[in-house]
Amino acid sequence: MTIDFASVAPAPIKRHLGKNGPIVNAIGFGAMGLSEFYGAADEAESLAVLNRAIDLGATFIDTADMYGSGTNEELLAKVLKTRRSEVFLCTKFGVKRGPGGTFTGVSGSPEYVREAAEASLKRLGVETIDLYYQLRVDPNTPIEDTVRAMAELVEEGKVRYLGLSECSGDTLRKAYAVHPIAAVQIEYSPWTTDIEQNGLLAAARDLGVSIVASSPLGRGFLTGRIRSENFAKNLEIVDNLEDFARRKGVEVSEVVLAWILKQGDEDFIVIPGTKRVQYLEENWGANAVTVTDAEDAEIREIINSITIHGTRYEEWGMKMLNL
Repeated sequence: MTIDFASVAPAPIKRHLGKNGPIVNAIGFGAMGLSEFYGAADEAESLAVLNRAIDLGATFIDTADMYGSGTNEELLAKVLKTRRSEVFLCTKFGVKRGPGGTFTGVSGSPEYVREAAEASLKRLGVETIDLYYQLRVDPNTPIEDTVRAMAELVEEGKVRYLGLSECSGDTLRKAYAVHPIAAVQIEYSPWTTDIEQNGLLAAARDLGVSIVASSPLGRGFLTGRIRSENFAKNLEIVDNLEDFARRKGVEVSEVVLAWILKQGDEDFIVIPGTKRVQYLEENWGANAVTVTDAEDAEIREIINSITIHGTRYEEWGMKMLNL
């Protein structure tokens, strides 16, 4: 879909965050790639992307203390200094890193919850975090203890809403019994629909918890721009989605994001990330794309006809999921 962003941008789709949370824009922005994991980034360009995201309405902005070992929060702080009131600010804790960025473990201990939150508030330069997630569940700390500590931050006005990430349905239910959970951040895309089978989506809907879909474009591969031989076996789904998008007259990224939002008309939010304003605007165009029931069924056929090869993370990372 060709949109003249200089004159008009699509109006944002709205979603209610959790049972008692605010109305937010359904297409947000994942800031992780501006600091790490996806190659070098230019700070000036990154700040331009963040400011353009806010201009468009991608104001549900997601970061974490581990992204760039804190540098992602510090980058975002440069924008928040003048635009804090326009942003629904989300950050996460739980994965610890040491010198040189080495991963040193996961913690959900009450002491670490407070330590991490205070550090994030300082790096971000804010008094309150809108949505504070536990990035990975600590198998050595009862989730009830972690959430009680997170709830104390709410009572103190340092956090507004609580979230979990990559947890199991059972863990979500235990956490919610302690304090309402507004959202679960989880990888979800045509490549990764695990939550539909493992009980997490069912638990979230029973409780009224929103699903925040991270890596909705399959870390860039579902856009068709990355065609490494290492992923040759997985390119069939990309080719089929590109063909679908071509017939519909839109970009494949718009199709994928619109399809994800179709899966939960009330409870799905997506946070695509990019380092380029061009692709940010392309992603935002999904606000103007409607996936019909018939098209949804066609995309489901594409998904179900293909076996995805490989895993989302290396072995150690996979062990940290669905706890």
